[in-house]
Amino acid sequence: MNHYDPQVIEEKRQEIWEQEHLFRVTEDGTKEKYYLLEMFPYPSGKIHMGHVRNYSIGDVIARYKRMRGYNVLHPMGWDAFGMPAENAAIDRGIQPATWTHENIDYMRKQLKRLGFSYDWEREIATCDVDYYRWEQWMFLKMYEKGLVYRKSSPVNYCQKCQTVLANEQVEGGACWRCGEQVVQKELTQWFFGITQYGDELFEYCDKLPGWPERVLNMQKNWIGKSYGVEVDFPMEDGTLLTIFTTRPDTLFGVTFMVLAPEHLLATELPRGTPQEQAALDFVKKAKAQDKSFRAEIAINKEGVFTGRYVTNPLTGTKVPIYIGNFVLMEYGTGAIMSVPAHDQRDFEFAKEYDIPIIITIMPEKTALNPATMTEAYEGDGKMVNSGPFNGRQNREAIPSIIDYLEEKKLGKRTVNFRLRDWGISRQRYWGAPIPIIYCDSCGTVPVPYEDLPVVLPVDFAVTMVGKSPLADHAEFYQVECPVCKKPARRETDTMDTFVESSWYFLKYACPDYNEGPLDSKRVNYWMPVDQYIGGVEHAVLHLLYSRFFNRVLNEFGLVAAREPFENLLTQGMVIKDGAKMSKSKGNVVDPDYMIKKYGADTARLFCLFASPPEKDLDWSDKGIEGCSRFLQRVWRLISEHIDDMKGVEAALEPLTSDSEAIQLTYLMHKTIKKVTEDIDRFHLNTAIARIMELVNGLYKFLEKERKDDATKRLVRGTFESLVTLLFPFVPHIAEELWEMLGKDARSLGKEWPRYSPRYVEEDTVLVVVQVNGKLRDRCEVDRDMDQEQLKEIVFNLDNVKRHTEGKTVVKTIVVPNKLVNIVVQ
Repeated sequence: MNHYDPQVIEEKRQEIWEQEHLFRVTEDGTKEKYYLLEMFPYPSGKIHMGHVRNYSIGDVIARYKRMRGYNVLHPMGWDAFGMPAENAAIDRGIQPATWTHENIDYMRKQLKRLGFSYDWEREIATCDVDYYRWEQWMFLKMYEKGLVYRKSSPVNYCQKCQTVLANEQVEGGACWRCGEQVVQKELTQWFFGITQYGDELFEYCDKLPGWPERVLNMQKNWIGKSYGVEVDFPMEDGTLLTIFTTRPDTLFGVTFMVLAPEHLLATELPRGTPQEQAALDFVKKAKAQDKSFRAEIAINKEGVFTGRYVTNPLTGTKVPIYIGNFVLMEYGTGAIMSVPAHDQRDFEFAKEYDIPIIITIMPEKTALNPATMTEAYEGDGKMVNSGPFNGRQNREAIPSIIDYLEEKKLGKRTVNFRLRDWGISRQRYWGAPIPIIYCDSCGTVPVPYEDLPVVLPVDFAVTMVGKSPLADHAEFYQVECPVCKKPARRETDTMDTFVESSWYFLKYACPDYNEGPLDSKRVNYWMPVDQYIGGVEHAVLHLLYSRFFNRVLNEFGLVAAREPFENLLTQGMVIKDGAKMSKSKGNVVDPDYMIKKYGADTARLFCLFASPPEKDLDWSDKGIEGCSRFLQRVWRLISEHIDDMKGVEAALEPLTSDSEAIQLTYLMHKTIKKVTEDIDRFHLNTAIARIMELVNGLYKFLEKERKDDATKRLVRGTFESLVTLLFPFVPHIAEELWEMLGKDARSLGKEWPRYSPRYVEEDTVLVVVQVNGKLRDRCEVDRDMDQEQLKEIVFNLDNVKRHTEGKTVVKTIVVPNKLVNIVVQ
């Protein structure tokens, strides 16, 4: 073939890979393992350019690590349950299972056409019974261990998707899937006890050096660990209202209390008072508002007096209790003490409702006056109006105040978390059934292990009914109680789809294992994942849940690793015309079209070259055309000189004194070194740029006709190095060129080229010459030259003579191989 035809070449190579099972991998104790994983896709119909970019990054690393001698696990599967498939199937009048499997078949062909080196024999789909049966097994084990429970609670509800959302699935007050505004609804739900692991999940964020700092901070902020004190405020009937605060130094300035609308006392306290109806109306209104909106600092602070009071335990002052829209049950106890002098939110509320302001912290240089304050003072200072703590620096006094509270039995030290337990119940059909049965006689009964799996029926039409369609499917929900054998009813909610994605990375290690959920021996060989790649949008949801789930399975003895992912790379989005690609914006680029027009190698190369992996990639038609031209240049470079290479043995060093051959040798070895370092650091775009420089160097070297054997051997060696370096990025054309060079294509992906230290540093260096710190000249000298010889050369430079003539040399500073600075006066 004398011209580059990517369609023919790529289909040919892919057919060989599949026939020979080249990417099949097994456990091998003689090799160091490397588990490379990209976040698996949702089978929505077609892959998009974001997928192409994500999986191209991963494939470079997988192929590179194989060439470095690692035993590489690089699997792929499908996050197959979820609302989008159910909604799409309803719109089309077909079963979600049919829609999902058709999409999987199409997307699998797309991924294979891109040449990704997946071990397809490990493919999993989370909607397969053989997968979710073990998820149900895990649910039952967690239920036994007290990690699963059911309760009624206010939940986030999407009316369009007609299902519950976890707090993490509400973004800016809207559903993360469809963008519909979220409302609050009271429902009975199943929960996973993730809060039992809150402290460890928080602390281990500091033990993940291979994770981006941004992601770790997002996880820490979501977990929200804070140290403080719980303080009891006595109510009029003698019961206690407990609050959590990190600022006990402001306790003497508490002038009112505020309850979250969801707090049980919000409806109980106003009963029998003139405030009863106003309070009930306010609670109803506030609970309908989205919590993330209520948490925003800029919202209008609204509230209502309950008609009841507490006593400040430190001052004995009677303090009114309000209900406020800015307080959430998700933090602390759902009740807060309010110090308007030193908290802006409280200050605004106090001004709105004419509540007294008491200053307890006075800044050093300003005297605060409650009557003239226009905003809260939130800084530090000396304590005032604070009884025995007057005159002390407020921050320094905090431990003493807590000691005082504990001594007087008014409060206790505690650690609080923003994290709340994970509500997993979803009122939808397309998900894993929850293995629970409800019996009028026996109550809540877990499905016996021997009766698993609880199979999701796929033989009936699914419609949008505002509740799980399973609730109307008698063949599913009608069941015999496993304890008393009386008629009973199955749970008809399904599990949140984030449950499936919280352990899929473990199943890849043993997808064919059916004697239990996981084959621990194989799992422990591969885990933890050495490199995980995916979008930063999963920083809280998926990654936090996976860390939790992995810990639970560790305690079940199924996996030895406590943390699932050793290193994490969060790649940027693919944008076009200044916005993220989406059908609604009309700026989508179809990968199928790109492959058909340019080939898979070109599509991969552009996604890797156009931007560093962690940054957004701005789509450019000119950019992909440029990548296509580059591969054509490489093809021509080798194909036009291949006849000269026949029977020639490769050389990796100059066998001649020709200066240009020596320069080419240096370029080749430097390129190998730099590309190696760049791939190790995920600087894939600069690695490609280095390879392009090598191609330019080869073209320049071959401008002259060179027929001697020494030169031919060097050119062949450089060709082989070039093709080997290209292989992880563009494997199809690389294998074809390798065969063109008379080599076995199967040998290409087995060894990474090595550079010689001798040829990565030039024999000469350029030394900067300064006089009194100012640049005066440069000179090229032998590397590691004797300093006295170097000084002799420098002082004989014309420009140096002009600036030192007639002056006294105080000292001469030499930085070897870099700089000489002459100090004169």
